[in-house]
Amino acid sequence: MSKPPEILTFGCRLNTYESEVMRGHAAGLDDVIIVNTCAVTAEAERQARQAIRRAHRDRPDARIVVTGCAAQIDPARWEALPGVARVLGNREKLEAASWTPAALGEGRAVSDIMAATETVPHLVTEFAGRTRAFVEVQQGCDHRCTFCIIPFGRGPSRSVPVGAVVEQVRALVASGYREVVLTGVDITSWGGDLPGQPALGQLCRRLLVLVPELERLRLSSVDPVEIDEDLWRLLESERRFMPYLHLSLQAGSDMVLKRMKRRHLVADVAGVIARARACRPDLGIGADVIAGFPTESDELFDETLDFVRGQGLPYLHVFPYSERPGTPAAKMPAVPVATRRERAARLRAAGQEAARAYHTRLLGRTLNVLLETATSGHSEEFAPVRLAAGEAEAGRIVAVRATAVDENGLVAEIL
Repeated sequence: MSKPPEILTFGCRLNTYESEVMRGHAAGLDDVIIVNTCAVTAEAERQARQAIRRAHRDRPDARIVVTGCAAQIDPARWEALPGVARVLGNREKLEAASWTPAALGEGRAVSDIMAATETVPHLVTEFAGRTRAFVEVQQGCDHRCTFCIIPFGRGPSRSVPVGAVVEQVRALVASGYREVVLTGVDITSWGGDLPGQPALGQLCRRLLVLVPELERLRLSSVDPVEIDEDLWRLLESERRFMPYLHLSLQAGSDMVLKRMKRRHLVADVAGVIARARACRPDLGIGADVIAGFPTESDELFDETLDFVRGQGLPYLHVFPYSERPGTPAAKMPAVPVATRRERAARLRAAGQEAARAYHTRLLGRTLNVLLETATSGHSEEFAPVRLAAGEAEAGRIVAVRATAVDENGLVAEIL
């Protein structure tokens, strides 16, 4: 009996989207395991290597195909792992021709990602086991933050044209998805390479007009300095545009931000948060933060911790700094690993405190929750919600009243 391809996905929402593209291309292959890697941290790479070894041990006859950012950056390293039959670059993994039975025997196929000039649209109508859909609108990054290796895995910034995004969203809505998340490597740079250089807010506005049946539109991580006026207007006045911002913050210290070569300072982010909360007072806010960046002293870390606490950011993604070979930061004076972990734990604790305070403010409110299971899901503000009693069909949007706060988020009753 044939076995459909198994896909192991690591890393970002863009990888999740691309795994579904590969699932469609590889549907006719038998006994294949696809590992879609991430290169953001050494830990992400370690987990992928561990998964490959486990897959080869459990299914020694299966052919393993490794792709994603880590494979793009260092294909030989992944090719040498036991059981790996083929390594594909980030461009090749999305091409149907890479997934024929004959192609599986051709070994490595990894082209120069820095030569990429466009992003080819793909039509995905299903995300296995998920009730919200991701849509790629942009690829690559033209910035060079000192800690980040991802531009070398993804190449220069390229935008998906409006028409292709609209077609993709329409197909997903027709398949039953009520919420779509726009994703990419640097989505607020969308449009810079298109005629007229439209901004991301224009794409969102046109999507909501051209696909009126779409109930919820959400953004993945955004650069604080690139939020355009159309996005602000949508946040303020469009109920289908979700009241949630996830900011690529990285640090709450101006000195550390400068050493990271970020394009914002602390005051810029504080201004964005204040404006966002003025638009939608109950808005949820998330942020990516790196703990223990090289040269980060106790005093500089305290600046970040004080900023996170002062702003009350409920949804933090905290990463201990991870050296990425070939990046400028990897050559800077390092913070001890144990200190990075300890600082990350303190930041996460601050995030948990902010989350509890934020969820407490939502008590008694009516929330619209997209159910991801029969008993749990996320509100428009991206607050995690669990039903106190009863259940409903996953994929539905239900109105609930928040009645309690627990360690995982809100507890609510269906109205």
